[in-house]
Amino acid sequence: MFLLLIAVFLSQETLDFTCRKAPCFVKFSEIEKIVNIQAEINEKKLRTEILRLEKETADIAHPFYLGKKCEILQDMNRHLEAVLKEKRALRKMLIKPRCQESLPIEATFHKYIVELLTEAVTFIEKLESHLQTVRILPHIPNIMENMDAALTKTELLVIELEELAEQILKWRDLQKEVYSDSICNTAELDFGLSLT
Repeated sequence: MFLLLIAVFLSQETLDFTCRKAPCFVKFSEIEKIVNIQAEINEKKLRTEILRLEKETADIAHPFYLGKKCEILQDMNRHLEAVLKEKRALRKMLIKPRCQESLPIEATFHKYIVELLTEAVTFIEKLESHLQTVRILPHIPNIMENMDAALTKTELLVIELEELAEQILKWRDLQKEVYSDSICNTAELDFGLSLT
């Protein structure tokens, strides 16, 4: 029995000695604990992020709100369908002049309607001028060619006019000489006749 006790004691001693943790294994277990704690922290962060996203999108994804949005979209769809069905009537109403009819607008807003109408008239005038400009755009190359031809003709006419002006000045000088010569000849004749 004593031997058995010694064997148990030795084996217990041996076990205790072998169970002592070496310093490298102690650090390894500490690092493992740290990694596990960090994993738990990351998991908690992910769960809080998911909960936050669920909270933010709860009003969007909640069936109650989705049902309301669906009803609103259906109402808008019905309205647009009605507008499309009444397209001809709306066109007639828009084309029909409303100048001679009274406006079904509250009196407090009449001042603004007058301002709006003046702005509309100004807009229409500007629109007409812009439309004329747009209509002219395809003809601009032809207009430019015509302007170039007219400019060339004008330059030729200016050159001819300058030449004609020079000829007129020369003719005038020539006429002055002829006139002065004829006056001198006439004076000599007159003077010569009276002397004899």
